[in-house]
Amino acid sequence: MNAVEMTGITKRFAGVLANDAVNFTAQAGEVHALLGENGAGKSTLMSVLAGLYHPDAGTMAINGQPVQFRSPHDAIAHGVGMVYQHFMLVDSLTVAENAMLGRRGRGLRLDTAGVEQELTRLSERYRLRVDPRARIWQLSVGEQQRVEILRLLYRGAKILIFDEPTAVLTPQEAADLVQTLRHMAAEGFCIIFISHKLDEVLAVADRITVLRRGRVVATTEARASDRRGLARLMVGREVEFKVNRPPATPGHVVLSVAGLQAQGDRGLPALAGVDLQICEGEILGVAGVAGNGQRELAEVITGLRPATGGHVRLWGREMTGRSPRQMVAAGVAHVPEDRSGTGLIPSLDIVDNLILKNYRQPPVAQGPFLNGYAADAFSDRLITEYNVATPGRTVRVGLLSGGNQQKVLLARELAGEPKLLVAVHPTRGVDIGATEAIHQLLIAQRARGAAILLISEDLDELLALSDRITVLYEGRVMGTVDAATADIAHLGLLMAGGGDEPSAASGQTGSG
Repeated sequence: MNAVEMTGITKRFAGVLANDAVNFTAQAGEVHALLGENGAGKSTLMSVLAGLYHPDAGTMAINGQPVQFRSPHDAIAHGVGMVYQHFMLVDSLTVAENAMLGRRGRGLRLDTAGVEQELTRLSERYRLRVDPRARIWQLSVGEQQRVEILRLLYRGAKILIFDEPTAVLTPQEAADLVQTLRHMAAEGFCIIFISHKLDEVLAVADRITVLRRGRVVATTEARASDRRGLARLMVGREVEFKVNRPPATPGHVVLSVAGLQAQGDRGLPALAGVDLQICEGEILGVAGVAGNGQRELAEVITGLRPATGGHVRLWGREMTGRSPRQMVAAGVAHVPEDRSGTGLIPSLDIVDNLILKNYRQPPVAQGPFLNGYAADAFSDRLITEYNVATPGRTVRVGLLSGGNQQKVLLARELAGEPKLLVAVHPTRGVDIGATEAIHQLLIAQRARGAAILLISEDLDELLALSDRITVLYEGRVMGTVDAATADIAHLGLLMAGGGDEPSAASGQTGSG
């Protein structure tokens, strides 16, 4: 039998108590979901189990035998492996070569053919079909995830930890993965499943453990649970799931993108003639699997990436190729997907991060100098208004939880009441409580007349917030639909490159 037993696990980081005497048990033959807010201790606990961290206190047993892991290599030797949200693959190598990495072989010759044969057998048995001779860069995101799973199976893992595994998948791929995990559990695997999606957890899990502030608050049977009860356990209060979104009353066209082309970081085409429009008081959602031009679209519109063709216009005014400062001056705000790398400066305090857009302007600026009193007052107002949980304004942003970092970023970008907001994955990696607050902020911006471009890989989020949804695939618009009548299966087909012919005209609204 494959089973995990963690008893009294305690882990501290620089005085912060991440896990407080946690007891956690996962059995063979089950999918055990792990839920909790950001900072609740889920990732830390699973990193201890996967051998990345050594606990300060507590014990672990695998199949009844006490174990101590000094590294992930120790963990995999005992059958424990983790599939991370950001894949650990070498793009230039084949599937088989990636599976062989880190595994000690015999002799000087690599038995690539034998590995390919074994991977083919495993892929057929566990419904994870992928060509073992294909190079990683040739595979879709869903196929790359299958490679990660196959690599662990090839190395003998029987206890598998999945960290937000469906975040980068189409709805069809996510449904397929759920079936695969259920199939593996039926064969005796122990599956531990971390996810922010409560419906998904209820669909796949047998049991659910909820962490809050480093402690276990409940372990419950999935069949005896519901979304509202799980959310209450996670955040300690009632959570309103339904977004109150009055009907849109679009005004004039704010953003018009026509024939937009751009290259990606590797010099290859990332946008291939994108057309779209957004009006005042409207949210246009952009759906698509990661890597299909969403980031490049946001960066071209906000001035961070040059266009190689086409036009970006604000209120009919040509803005193609303008700098980020010029776009800010024109009323454009940007919430990038990488909040710690692009949106914020983690080493600076909250005040410095909040004044990044207006430190040249009064009252924060006083001639060539900063007005410290004005900067502090400005920061205190935003911290209160956006409910940022922090001991004070001088705390380094990098020490805040993901949800509170996102609140600081949104507070700065929305403080100037932008006319166009480009929000990329605004709730990625944040807990259900922060997600609720961010959704309310976006609806409030829509209500005051802002045009919002919402890029997200979470279809539930797009359907809840958007007025229209545009689907991108390989840098092209596959279709634009009314969110109120959108069909998830149809959207998933478009996200995979199927369905309608590429179109940008459908669903346009608003007056000129």
